[in-house]
Amino acid sequence: MTAPTRILTNGKIWCGLAEGFAEALAIAGDKVLATGPAADIAALAGPETEVIDLDGRLAVPGLNDAHLHLHLYGKSLVQLDLRPAAGVTSVQAIVDLVAEAARNAKPGEWILGRGYDHDKLAELRHPTRRELDAVSPDNPVFLHRTCGHTTIANTLALQAGGIGHNTPDPFGGKIGRTAGELDGLLFENARASVQAVIPLPTEADLVDSIERGGKSLLSFGITSCMEAAIGLEVGTVELDAYITARKDNRIPVRVAGTLMGDLERNILDYAHAKGLVTGVGDDIFRIGPVKYFTDGSAGAGTAWMSRAYENDATNFGVQCLTQEQTDALTMAAHEKGYQLAPHAIGDAAITMVLNAYEKAYAAIPAPDRRHRIEHCGWHTPEDLPRMIEMGVIPAGQPSFLYFFGNGYYTILGEERPQHCYPFKTWLDSGLHPSASTDCPVTSPDPLPCLYALVARRSDSGKPMGLDQKLTVAEALHLYTYEAAWGVHDEDRKGRLIPGQLADVAVFDTDFFTVPPEDILTARCLMTMLGGQVVYRAAA
Repeated sequence: MTAPTRILTNGKIWCGLAEGFAEALAIAGDKVLATGPAADIAALAGPETEVIDLDGRLAVPGLNDAHLHLHLYGKSLVQLDLRPAAGVTSVQAIVDLVAEAARNAKPGEWILGRGYDHDKLAELRHPTRRELDAVSPDNPVFLHRTCGHTTIANTLALQAGGIGHNTPDPFGGKIGRTAGELDGLLFENARASVQAVIPLPTEADLVDSIERGGKSLLSFGITSCMEAAIGLEVGTVELDAYITARKDNRIPVRVAGTLMGDLERNILDYAHAKGLVTGVGDDIFRIGPVKYFTDGSAGAGTAWMSRAYENDATNFGVQCLTQEQTDALTMAAHEKGYQLAPHAIGDAAITMVLNAYEKAYAAIPAPDRRHRIEHCGWHTPEDLPRMIEMGVIPAGQPSFLYFFGNGYYTILGEERPQHCYPFKTWLDSGLHPSASTDCPVTSPDPLPCLYALVARRSDSGKPMGLDQKLTVAEALHLYTYEAAWGVHDEDRKGRLIPGQLADVAVFDTDFFTVPPEDILTARCLMTMLGGQVVYRAAA
């Protein structure tokens, strides 16, 4: 047998759900060579083998976030950070950050930010247009709620987008008004006219964001991700940026790239003409599925539901596409050989996507296409057998349970939060659910996700369907093997077995033996990509 280049030993190595634990791991080049008892693996060492002492720590396959926005995350790292984790817990704190940014900005320069959650602000409301105007009279302001489906804009930003008091709501969107006056809130497609006039990042800017975001992911033990929307903001330039970043070796993690194939935001023809269909690429950057949006987010009250929201009997969410449009977009990608990964959170939206899938599969059977539903937050019991029949992948976000659970209670009542994101039902039904954060919607930190999967509680302890608890092994399985399965990569990564890529994350806490709450305070100590150490935590 080839002598290993590296050996990991003196720790607890979780190799996969079926494989269980090993005492030591041997790596040859960028692949796993062998796992087993420490003495057996030590016997494989040659004179050049590097031995890494895990000092009793837990090692797992490199984590794979199955749905995040890599370049948007990288971009957000240099914008206003409005997250509760950054200490933004009041409207006044947001206003103060905007005021400081305005003092340091040139007149007319845009002030952009992301991450506030009105359910976690002391005032339990969004900032208003007037509050932003007061501190930024000379600079347009555009701030995203944490979900990315709602924004608050000041008057200059609204004017730049051509939005006035008499502007009608567009299809698939809503312009916020209070007492008949614009309040600055823009929901879903209503944001498009403002977004169209914000100065666009260049390809070079996007490459910087990809690299910046990827380096940050490594610090969490994340070695792979599915980039969930290439072409969302800057069209084909985003795809060119990923291609350039790969050519220049500036993608720090393994990426499966989802291509936008929506009504307006659509780069499918551009990619297809270049031969960039699902599966094309290498182990660093590979083309993944095609995406379109059918609704919004539950936290913002825009996920399209068959029942009205508990806090507003007139609100069923926002339907972003008709059934006919959904059918057409689905077939356009399906017939070109692409996997699909549309956004659908509410049960009405999920039903509409499943209808489209049935028509596409009937027209062109493709048993292993593995069409997905991104988020898949609330589906009806009747739709589960349809998902099983077609092998639809539910790509849910455990972090939503943790960070947004309290808001779900506020907007949907006591009962409906107990039925969202049923990961155990999905797994037990033979589906292939994955775990992810939708970063920068939430932090890319996988620890709240793992906690939510095993504890099924929000950050304040609210129960979120306790019958859906997973074991630690099952939770890690969703974050490794199932995330790889979701982009046809399960033969290359997701387990620490001979022949698979030697991507490893080492943590200071044994998730398998501590109370679930202790998972939240764990820390990634080391990350390996292809057998190379690419991150070490500071002492």
